[in-house]
Amino acid sequence: MRIGIDESGRTGFDGEMTDAKLEQVLGNFKASADAWSEAAYSRPRTVAVVKHWSWRAAAGWALGCVVVAGSLTGGMHERNLNKEHVRTLAAQRALQQQVAAEQKSTSEDADLLAAVDTDVSQEVPRAMEPLAQLMDEDTIR
Repeated sequence: MRIGIDESGRTGFDGEMTDAKLEQVLGNFKASADAWSEAAYSRPRTVAVVKHWSWRAAAGWALGCVVVAGSLTGGMHERNLNKEHVRTLAAQRALQQQVAAEQKSTSEDADLLAAVDTDVSQEVPRAMEPLAQLMDEDTIR
């Protein structure tokens, strides 16, 4: 038994519908479906470009910023350490120069005092030494 459509448009179980009519109906349906598909596929389409930021891009930018900031901070820290080292060396050199100047002035003062001491400690002035020798001989006798 087959389901059929008669000329009046009613459906029912009818054995009168032939395979040729069914093939014609199915062929028409196939043709209309093919035409619709062809029209749908051949029409111009617009593609909406959606830009979205990925978390990877944000993480890349953040990591790049951290690297730049770390480089700048490290460079400034190194520069400050070098400045401090230069200040320390300059202070040490100034102290060494001051100590050397004090030692030089102390040794000059000591030499001057030694010269004065030898001059003062003489019993007789140099000009009178011959007379002093004569007197020493007289006192010994």
